[in-house]
Amino acid sequence: MNAYDIMTRDVETASPDDDVGEVLGRLARADFNGFPVTEDGLVVGIVTQGDLVDLFQPSDRTLWIPVGFPPFLESLTYAVDLSWDELDFGIDLARNVGRPIGDVMTEAVVTVGPKADIDELLELLADDELDINRLPVVDEAGALLGIVAREDLLRAIRTERLEADVPG
Repeated sequence: MNAYDIMTRDVETASPDDDVGEVLGRLARADFNGFPVTEDGLVVGIVTQGDLVDLFQPSDRTLWIPVGFPPFLESLTYAVDLSWDELDFGIDLARNVGRPIGDVMTEAVVTVGPKADIDELLELLADDELDINRLPVVDEAGALLGIVAREDLLRAIRTERLEADVPG
């Protein structure tokens, strides 16, 4: 099995021009916590909830609480420093929701090719220094083909083991 066999092909993406508020709203409704950022089909970055939370609270002293503010359609969980007052949070929210994702995305994206094997995927997704949860699968030109999340890899390993245990 390789990345092409186990990747999710229908990948929701963001554009570098999408604004922070719109992407936060989409993440609130998604079953995952990040989007590859593409431009003309090519992967140019990745944006996660962690990237967006850092806009509102860069400190290590945080408390995770659910909050919902317009323009968000649903509430998200943000990290908020207990020393902040509501005015500071509101100012930060207003200052950042209209920013383009291109300003806050991670540009150094770890990607794999479609032929990457399970061992390579495991090594990357289990690397403590990289600390990533998903690997965009790209062709030679950098065009997005799909994405392998940790859950996809675990399912593939389980399936591979179950098939190996079947007699015959």
